[in-house]
Amino acid sequence: MDSAAQKHVLMICGDYMEDYEAMVPFQTLQAYGIKVDAVCPGKKAGDKCPTAVHDFLGHQTYSELRGHNFELTATFDDIDARMYDGLVIPGGRAPEYLALNESVLRLVKKFSDSNKPIASICHGQLILAAAGVLKEKMCTAYPAVKPAVVAAGGAWKEPEPISACFIDGNLITGAAWPGHPEFIRLFFKALGGEITGLAKHVLFLCGDYMEDYEIMVPFQALQSLGCNVKTVCPGKNAGDTCPTAIHDFEGDQTYSEKPGHNFMLNANFEDVKVEDFDALVIPGGRAPEYLALNDKVLSIVKLFEEKKKTIASICHGQQILAAANILKGKRCTAYPAVKLNVLLAGAEWLEPEPITKCFTDGNLVTAAAWPAHPEFISHIMVSLGISVSF
Repeated sequence: MDSAAQKHVLMICGDYMEDYEAMVPFQTLQAYGIKVDAVCPGKKAGDKCPTAVHDFLGHQTYSELRGHNFELTATFDDIDARMYDGLVIPGGRAPEYLALNESVLRLVKKFSDSNKPIASICHGQLILAAAGVLKEKMCTAYPAVKPAVVAAGGAWKEPEPISACFIDGNLITGAAWPGHPEFIRLFFKALGGEITGLAKHVLFLCGDYMEDYEIMVPFQALQSLGCNVKTVCPGKNAGDTCPTAIHDFEGDQTYSEKPGHNFMLNANFEDVKVEDFDALVIPGGRAPEYLALNDKVLSIVKLFEEKKKTIASICHGQQILAAANILKGKRCTAYPAVKLNVLLAGAEWLEPEPITKCFTDGNLVTAAAWPAHPEFISHIMVSLGISVSF
């Protein structure tokens, strides 16, 4: 995309914002060529916000676990609303206290007064209510936020299903992270974005304890583009779930692990037909260690390679590619600890420097870890003939 036409978006962050609700739009919008500045009151570029994993486990309300640490990319006190084309507000618990911050409220009012697109999800609408920008606006939110929306004069819309999103003028609202595909698509369109390239069919090979971001970010990013995305796991069917692992970089000699969201599959593994798909995506995490021992998984990967369909693999996913014996003569990267597998499989190793680097060799797209998602998704888009413009 022409840099002169690049859009610039601000994301207001806070401690214990919801993990997906920060990272999925943050990295997806970057993959589409949009510059995103993530800021938090009282913090500077390079500082981090802890996040919260909010999930739906059958209780009367959502559960919470500690999520990834989200690194900010700009300094809150340096922000000038005039620099930006749109605003994103994640949910989670952060909005409860951000709604009390006068600097945050002034910033939101400036975007509203300028009629710039504002996309807010889940509990983020607490900030909109406090800023006084909801009056007579059609709006949804996480259901527990309904009293604040109504009291602020908003026209409440029930989020049925929970993935429902609504747009009223410059305001885009969603109820929770399952609604990200529509939420991001509506915001992208409000920024003047257009997607070209026929909707593609993409298969994700999932497993227990795959990395949380490495499944959800590309999954919802490709759905936002209108792709038909199917997710499968050996021994499981549509509606079953895979637990995920949060792998983070916290100063130790290797990554740390915490439990992540439970990811719901939408297709049956035994029903997979390679001819139905244009691309294969393999998330990393710990799942590839055991998926690489599954003969049917390996046969699926080999068929994608034989037909020269796009294969995109990240982090430890390349353990599966190595076991399927499709890497010989290929140029490839992976999480550095997987270098041995890659070399033994006959590939040329490409150093992931920086860790955000992604590589394409023919039909093969590889990256080292979730910080590379913007490039990883962008490379998948190019391989599939999908492009965005403004």
